[in-house]
Amino acid sequence: MSWQKRLNASSWRLFPKRSLHTEKAFKRNDNATSKKIARQKRQRQAKQQHQRRQFRQGVSLVSQLHRTIHHFFPQLFDQMRELQDCRKKSTYELAEIITACLAMFIFKSGSRNEFNNMCDDENFEKNYQRLFNLNLPHPDTVDRVMRKLPEDQLTRLKQRMVKTLLSAKTLHKFRFLKKWFVIAVDATGTASYPHQHCEQCLHQTSTKGKTTYFHNVLEAKLLTPNGLAISIATEWIANVGEYDKQDCERKAFIRLAAQLKKTYPRLPICLTADALYPYQGFLETCKNNDWAWIVTFKDGNLSSVWEEVSQLRPLTQGNQRTCHRIEASQSIEQDYLWINHIDYQGHMVNWIECTEIVTPLKTPDEATQTRFVHLSNLEIAYASAPTISQTGRLRWKIENEGFNTQKNQGYALQHKYSRVNWLASKNYYQCLQIAHLINQLLILSTSFQQHLTGKMTIKHLWKRLIGVLTYAEIDAQVLSQQVAINIQIRFA
Repeated sequence: MSWQKRLNASSWRLFPKRSLHTEKAFKRNDNATSKKIARQKRQRQAKQQHQRRQFRQGVSLVSQLHRTIHHFFPQLFDQMRELQDCRKKSTYELAEIITACLAMFIFKSGSRNEFNNMCDDENFEKNYQRLFNLNLPHPDTVDRVMRKLPEDQLTRLKQRMVKTLLSAKTLHKFRFLKKWFVIAVDATGTASYPHQHCEQCLHQTSTKGKTTYFHNVLEAKLLTPNGLAISIATEWIANVGEYDKQDCERKAFIRLAAQLKKTYPRLPICLTADALYPYQGFLETCKNNDWAWIVTFKDGNLSSVWEEVSQLRPLTQGNQRTCHRIEASQSIEQDYLWINHIDYQGHMVNWIECTEIVTPLKTPDEATQTRFVHLSNLEIAYASAPTISQTGRLRWKIENEGFNTQKNQGYALQHKYSRVNWLASKNYYQCLQIAHLINQLLILSTSFQQHLTGKMTIKHLWKRLIGVLTYAEIDAQVLSQQVAINIQIRFA
């Protein structure tokens, strides 16, 4: 056999001819492999598109933050520069110090250490400078200034920002009865210690003999039905000098009311407060300042008023109204009953009760009934009864959109930003309130609300905003061009 025949024979043995079954199997494997490759390619493309969408969303949020600050407060940084500087020599101007402190709360760092970690990133620092057009000082430098800066400086800055909103009539459409600005008054705790933090600490001793030291603050927040809770005045509850009894919320309210009247002398105010406030001093203060008021009225408060209500209630005719609506798969029925012109120690008060029955449409047997009772110096009529009652219940927004948000949603109100210096703690508190004001104006805008689709949350959007500042590059020219364009920001 020639070598050519032997080669052909060996080739046949090495590479045998495929059967029809084997050929089909190879084709199926090839098809499966190609489909897998195509599927992986589509997945990569979808992931890349999602990442690009996230990036564009983060850039949009940074742009909206920049636009919000310059739209509502165009003179903010100039106003910072006008504040009294407590330093003799400085590397950074006061506006850079205050802005860095505000940024810690705007970005919801939660602590000085976390903000310091963010500032250590070189790209974040560059984007920060492009966003605010200011240098970024070290958080320790900021803290040294916060320990010396007079308390009234940041208070004045916050008040000027609120007055800017009022003069621009940004909040006028949210007025109660087209006249009154609703302002809730309430106190909250900011920090507690197992030892005496400073001479102004409040203290409480338990039945077991353990003494706790703490700081409380009384807040006046301007509320709107769409969710704004803007700090307009702050009064610390603190033991100052020698005292027989500790400072308390009612004593602090007298000082807060004087501050409110001095700062906003012509502002039409309707105060709303909890069941602690129906007392002679509160009524007298509101009368002297020509303020309207609506307060929660619990059983047992002002016994003479309750006695008159119980006597007049069976005789009341016509002072009733029932409202019914369907909302979020629930049937809500509200029955209103009111009595006007009840005398309490020379003050004419009006009583209103709302009995609300909420019935789930799918499970009618699980209906719940709640009763809300309020007192007011505003005369109640058939048309105004639901509005007055709802405005009294609006007080809960200082608890929810106010204190709860600041404590549990990134601002860390109860975190000890300064453990040893009370002046610094108060200055950090004011910066938190200013930052929260800016963030609220951003979050409640229609442009921001468009991002909250499906299961998207504000917390996740904030992560994207920080991610863009940390890993991307902001175009400073685009930001400066936005400032030059006249825009209108609407609230959801």
